[in-house]
Amino acid sequence: MRIGLDVMGGDFAPDSIIEGAVDALSLLQSDDILVLIGDKNAINGKLAEMNANISLFEIIHTTQVIEMGDHPAKAFSQKRDSSIAVGYGMLKNGYLDGFCSAGNTGAMLVGASYTVNVVPGIFRPALAVVLPRIDYSESVILDVGLNPDCKPDVLFQYGLLGSIFAKYVLKKENPTVGLLNIGEEESKGTSAVKMAYELLKGYPDLNFIGNVEGNNMFREAMPDVVVCDGFAGNVMLKLGESFHHIYKQRGLQDDYFDRLNFEEVGGTPIVGINANVVVAHGISKRIAIKNMILRTREVASANLAQKLREGI
Repeated sequence: MRIGLDVMGGDFAPDSIIEGAVDALSLLQSDDILVLIGDKNAINGKLAEMNANISLFEIIHTTQVIEMGDHPAKAFSQKRDSSIAVGYGMLKNGYLDGFCSAGNTGAMLVGASYTVNVVPGIFRPALAVVLPRIDYSESVILDVGLNPDCKPDVLFQYGLLGSIFAKYVLKKENPTVGLLNIGEEESKGTSAVKMAYELLKGYPDLNFIGNVEGNNMFREAMPDVVVCDGFAGNVMLKLGESFHHIYKQRGLQDDYFDRLNFEEVGGTPIVGINANVVVAHGISKRIAIKNMILRTREVASANLAQKLREGI
């Protein structure tokens, strides 16, 4: 399996990206190949500084960088020899099984639309994040920021996408699906949420359990799949990050709260496109990059993109 890594993307690129790549290499399968995409001199120099075996990596040289502040569409179309554009080209032609980056998220989304495209029938792709539950199992929540205002049919499709993700990535046999709302009653919520409830409830192939409230998040009662628009999902995600920050700041120690650290999550898959792509926080450093690569391997190993095409 070939996993492509954008070495030039992120606030701490390329050093932290390469450090994470070296750490991840020992945790990958023996037949996995980590493809480093970026400035060859910078990559070789950092690997030599770390006394890493350069021959264990495949290096693809690029001459341009899409900066974090660049306009996504304009930069992707004009910087064709950037690490993001080259990575997507390799993904499209089948040379890569998965591609990941901590770079410009907008450019990563534009690249998906321009190259590998959205799965036919999908209205809007989503960012899906795996959240830890207190019982040490995991759930997936989507969307977490890509589409802040969703129509009912988009929320319904998130239920389908999340269910497929939970089944093949999280290994849930018959994943439960819940709709994030301000109450458990069907009558609660906005008009879009209430209509989405009816669509989810009426679909026989989903194990829909109804509305889920915020006070059930992160607990045993949290369903395997939590459906919401990108506004609510992003607030919930950053609330979890805030819990971790407060607990660390107070000098507390607990292995569950350690799992709320975004560095442990690593990256967020873009679900609903015809390829396995994972994006990470721009401030990601060594640990987060390592886990982003491992998450990409996990998603590609599950062949998530193909399973989504079949499911839809």
